[in-house]
Amino acid sequence: MSKIEERKSTGKILFAGSDGKPLANSKISYSLSNHKFLFGCNGFLVSDLVNQLGEEEAEKNEGVKQFLDVFNFATLAFYWGSFEPEEGKPRTAELMQAAKFLRNHGVTLKGHPLCWHTVCADWLLKYDNKTILEKQIGRIHREVEGFKGVIDMWDAINEVVIMPVFDRYDNAVTRLCKELGQTGIVKTIFDAAKDSNQNATLLLNDFNMSPAYEKLIEECLDAGVKIDAIGLQSHQHQGYWGIEKLEDVLLRFERFGLPINFTENTFVSGELVPPELDDLNDYKYADDASTPEGEERQAKWIEEFYTQIFENHPQVTAITNWDFNDGAWLNAPSGLIRRDGTVKPAYYTLKKLIKEKWTTKGTVTTDENGYAEINGFKGEYIWSSGNSDGKFKLN
Repeated sequence: MSKIEERKSTGKILFAGSDGKPLANSKISYSLSNHKFLFGCNGFLVSDLVNQLGEEEAEKNEGVKQFLDVFNFATLAFYWGSFEPEEGKPRTAELMQAAKFLRNHGVTLKGHPLCWHTVCADWLLKYDNKTILEKQIGRIHREVEGFKGVIDMWDAINEVVIMPVFDRYDNAVTRLCKELGQTGIVKTIFDAAKDSNQNATLLLNDFNMSPAYEKLIEECLDAGVKIDAIGLQSHQHQGYWGIEKLEDVLLRFERFGLPINFTENTFVSGELVPPELDDLNDYKYADDASTPEGEERQAKWIEEFYTQIFENHPQVTAITNWDFNDGAWLNAPSGLIRRDGTVKPAYYTLKKLIKEKWTTKGTVTTDENGYAEINGFKGEYIWSSGNSDGKFKLN
């Protein structure tokens, strides 16, 4: 049975004109302008374009307009190795410019990640573990405090299940994890981030959907780690999960009673990665990997996956597509737009779901005191009546 009504709310709204007087017995037109639910995508392309073109020219860029026309949530890249490739020279100004640009367009932001063993800063390896930990905590304070009010949501630590046994190359964070233990490093990172912003929403994020991730969450909660949301990745390069697997995953992670975010969702529109490969990084995509048949399949999978989650799992509060443009990660055809900037069927499918199927608009007549009852999807609304207009929220 659908639970889509749990995405909605009813509010008794007072409508008043610019003079503050109630609009009695007046016809009001209203429409949803921004979902409370976070429909997201990584904002790496938009971030790059804002930095390259400047804000004024970025406003005119077709890719930026396409992004803003669908998404109200964006993940920005804070991978330590690329954010601060040289110690003491972080790319703070560039990220802040992009973040403020997106915020000014009504987009909620998340930083990804504060701690991860991959794309870690190589310059950390010259230090001992005590110093590495000090610098990791200092890095968290710098980013979380510095972006407070602009970015208040973070993937605090990423992929801890594999972290202590990761052996593709030496890195500072795996060293710390081996010394502190998985629960120890998670608690250290979360505590540092909360110290920097008490109101921050902090996620534990992982691609590993095995019982090992459930066990990690249990141990962290038992240790007093204040996890605000559970991050689930679903990079479906090797084939579509399907409803059965999706339901199994959600059943196992909803039991914690915490909000769930699908943080990284990949649906490729080309050849699937062979199942015998354990690491997606070992597969090499061709530049022309996307095919018409693959694009139709991608759109179908996105429609089914998003619909099942949004209409039947109110505990899920956000879904982030990964990527916006083909070739952004692993050279994969995982985007909603092609390499040449043209739009794929999946883009239109997602836009239709968000902007047409899952939206609310209508007209209502106020009573003699200027009140009217509105039922619709939770979020921000705009309204108008004659020469009067305004905004309200349904929460």
